[in-house]
Amino acid sequence: MEPRRGAVRSASARGPHPSESPMFDILKSLRASQGLRACATAVFFCGIAAASTAPYKSVVAIRELGLSDGAFSALTLTAAIINVLASIYLGMLADRDTGYRKLLMWLAAIGIAGYAAIFLFPQPAVFVPALLLPVSIFSGLTPMLFAAGRVFSDGLPRADRAAMSSVLRGMVSAAWILVPGMLGFALAGRGSMLPAFLVAALAATAVLIVLKLAMPRGGSGDPAKRPPKVSLLGAFGLLARPAVTLRVVGTAAITSAIHVHAAVMPLIMTGRAGGTNGDVGITVGIVAGMELLFLLGWARVTRHISTVTTLAIAMALYTGYLGTIALATSPGMIIAGAFLGGTAASALITLPLGYLQELIADRPGLSASLISLNLFLAGAIAAGLFGFGTTIGSYSTVAFMGIAAGLAGALGLVALERWHPLTPAAAEERP
Repeated sequence: MEPRRGAVRSASARGPHPSESPMFDILKSLRASQGLRACATAVFFCGIAAASTAPYKSVVAIRELGLSDGAFSALTLTAAIINVLASIYLGMLADRDTGYRKLLMWLAAIGIAGYAAIFLFPQPAVFVPALLLPVSIFSGLTPMLFAAGRVFSDGLPRADRAAMSSVLRGMVSAAWILVPGMLGFALAGRGSMLPAFLVAALAATAVLIVLKLAMPRGGSGDPAKRPPKVSLLGAFGLLARPAVTLRVVGTAAITSAIHVHAAVMPLIMTGRAGGTNGDVGITVGIVAGMELLFLLGWARVTRHISTVTTLAIAMALYTGYLGTIALATSPGMIIAGAFLGGTAASALITLPLGYLQELIADRPGLSASLISLNLFLAGAIAAGLFGFGTTIGSYSTVAFMGIAAGLAGALGLVALERWHPLTPAAAEERP
């Protein structure tokens, strides 16, 4: 049978080549698949939309439009809940049509409308509903692109599929490295940060164009392999199975350490450590750069060591970074630790993507919604740790609590997987 359009065949199916490393083969597969190229490009522009607006939502809402702190907090929480529910529903729809193209294009159009409305009509009566509905729904596009990427990489071995998810996540990291600094510089001295939403609208437009012109019309889904249709209640039932729920909670606990870092690092840097906002920017840049640098390296590690064991190793390394932040007395301590932190964060951010998508492997759309659920739960855990930690102690207390949560999540996953440190393939190769 001929390979489906947009899909790729595994390296083993094509036959090994002595000069090709596993990572080279992954990049070669990406270049060879029109569908994967379209997904990667679209994910990059989705990253631009998020990176251009996320740092400035609170500024626009509170300082420019006059929302109170409490109102913005409630708005953010409600938007996050809507995003999770939308992602689950969209995943259910995507599994009914594994071509994805039409659904993804509609999501891009919704994003254009939401961001453009905020830019063109800067008032609370528009900002609030736009953020709650079109922007929150558009945020579900990235997980669906990961789901489409999983379908397009159907012919690859499991380890390569996970690595491909890491490559797609790397496109988001690249956008976050490039956009916030450039946009901040471009808008410096202006009286409004609303143009950031225009940039997001243009990025969503680019996503729509990419999907229209580059995404294969037929998709890569084989109708014979399409999972049975399931109701929304049935989808929640699949997600609520203990085998899935416990692993999502464990992954969210690990991810919460990343959220804790985002909350306390700037506060400790500009507080007890005596640094400046510039030092915060340097630290963020180092972490993001190291994330991108080690992205494929961690994917290669998982060819020999199981994903949960690799996550546990990365969390142990990240413990050193968060501990350094908690004890820091100078900016240099945090900046030096950022190299270790970025190396570990690369695994903590990218590896859960492939791991979560394998939990409901026969439903790539629904499994991709676990990415949004993971981020929501991680944010909730981090918020709880921040509130409790600052009540009983200081920002350093919160950092130590983030370490405890991350390690608990990592050890929990290791226990759930019954401590199999090596991948099955690596175990078979041992003498």
